[in-house]
Amino acid sequence: MMSDSIVVIQDIPVMFVAGDRANPISEQAPSAFAELEAKLETLKGRHFYGVIVDGEYRACVGLRPQDDRHNLPYRTWVIPGGKFARRKLTSWERHRDQIGPTMLKLRERGDFDKSRHCIEYYRSQRELLLMVPIQ
Repeated sequence: MMSDSIVVIQDIPVMFVAGDRANPISEQAPSAFAELEAKLETLKGRHFYGVIVDGEYRACVGLRPQDDRHNLPYRTWVIPGGKFARRKLTSWERHRDQIGPTMLKLRERGDFDKSRHCIEYYRSQRELLLMVPIQ
């Protein structure tokens, strides 16, 4: 059995691209990230997140201090922070089919806080951190 770590994260200011709600979440994510990455000068040094908001997948990139907040190519939002249970998924690009089931398993926790959003943090091309809010 995989063990989960407990973390507290701060609010994360991001810009995002929303997927098309007419499509399943699994189809929204790749197209939203492709659109998001298309207008970024570089991906290097950026932090990427995925969040589902009312059936809409949001591909997000964390804002950096040097970003011109008045001239951003996408809408902005703040991913709410708080206490989360976190599970690491390695080689996620080869195991995309495990993301949804792993997140669902995490949501079965007795302390899951369904009033807040689950977060995918794409820490690197090799490592994905799946986080569910807990009370």
